[in-house]
Amino acid sequence: MAKLKEKKKLSLEEEKVRHEEEEEEEEQNPATKSRKKTKKKKKEQIDVKIQTVAEKKDKISPIIGYFPSGYDPLKNHSEPEASVKVYRNVKKSNRLQMVVSPHGSSVDFVGTNYSGEATAPQLCKYALGVLDKDTQTLRMVPIESNKIFRLETKIGAADQPENELLDEANEEDAAEKKANELKKLTLMYSTKKNIRQDVKRDALRQTGDPGVHQDLDLKLQEVETIKEALEAATSADNSLNIPPYDLAATSPDMAYPLDKIILKGEWDYLLDIFELSCTGGEVTPSIYPRFVRSRVHQLEDIEDNAKKRKLAGIFSYITHLIKFKDKHSMDGVLSAKHHKFPSIFSQKFSSLFGTSNDSRIPDEKKKLLISYVLVLTMFVDEFKSDPLDIAEDLRMTPVALRPHYEYLGCKFRRENQVLVATLPVPLEFQTIKRKRRR
Repeated sequence: MAKLKEKKKLSLEEEKVRHEEEEEEEEQNPATKSRKKTKKKKKEQIDVKIQTVAEKKDKISPIIGYFPSGYDPLKNHSEPEASVKVYRNVKKSNRLQMVVSPHGSSVDFVGTNYSGEATAPQLCKYALGVLDKDTQTLRMVPIESNKIFRLETKIGAADQPENELLDEANEEDAAEKKANELKKLTLMYSTKKNIRQDVKRDALRQTGDPGVHQDLDLKLQEVETIKEALEAATSADNSLNIPPYDLAATSPDMAYPLDKIILKGEWDYLLDIFELSCTGGEVTPSIYPRFVRSRVHQLEDIEDNAKKRKLAGIFSYITHLIKFKDKHSMDGVLSAKHHKFPSIFSQKFSSLFGTSNDSRIPDEKKKLLISYVLVLTMFVDEFKSDPLDIAEDLRMTPVALRPHYEYLGCKFRRENQVLVATLPVPLEFQTIKRKRRR
């Protein structure tokens, strides 16, 4: 027993000595010293100033491609770099395709922003960051979600058959068309909550360059304008069946406030006549009513660009109202067959005048539409309006149109042998006189 205990003590002492010798060797070895230093090295903290680089219309955003197959293009530095090419669709400039071709290989890596993974909802946005330790700045460059390409392997991608490309394009067009139709239906009939969700979803799935598509702010502004127009049309007090009015107005131009008839965001969709006047274009009889054609020359005498745009906008609004009436009547449907209504006005007029698709306008709503037209013509004629031209456009006689003027508070008087309608203030509406029963 005593000999066994002595052997155990000797073995423990030998292990201790061996361990000490190994530690001494590690301390003398430079490789182990550096490894220990790296283990003990603390993380360095830097106070960074973040700078965001905005997108520019004349420059494309950074493009990122990743290889789900595990291919590493930088693995062999001795070989030449792989060629990277980006193609843009000729007809649809928002469609891009990236092709990475490794040197000496028949396999290409191809990714698109309109098929496969790119069609899935994008619930986040990406950015590329570059850290400069000397200046302690982190520059962030935004990357649109459709600019991240999943590069799949394809053999002979450059020689892909044309019919295959056409089939893919047709499928994508059909899906895009269906999605646009659903958006329109949501905007027309859905709740405000669903409309806001669609707007946010579109913002996350931005699919075009700033120079190709309208800016997102303009799209949001258009949606807000449509909502504002529909709310104004439904909430307006139409107990008298006339446009919004002000009984306390001290001047004719304030009796029927123009900013309540044509809303602020709607002026951007009334530029057709203004652009024609700037380019010297012709106001054709097949498109514009007689009232507009006989007075459009007034734009040439206006030097103030804002006033010219305002008057041209009123002309365009009168045109849309008259064409909307023709579209929903038996005698004028052919004249409005090819007229293009901005969606903001087609929705507003349908709500305001109680129509759906190709149905007729109810008689009471038709009187309201005529009242809107007459008020706007008074603005054009500076509240001394000859009813002859507008009566022809409304397919009525001046005699039949007179009660509509009087219902709006207008008075008639003769000037230079012509009977004109004026608008005295404050407004006084006619009271309906009923005979007492005996």
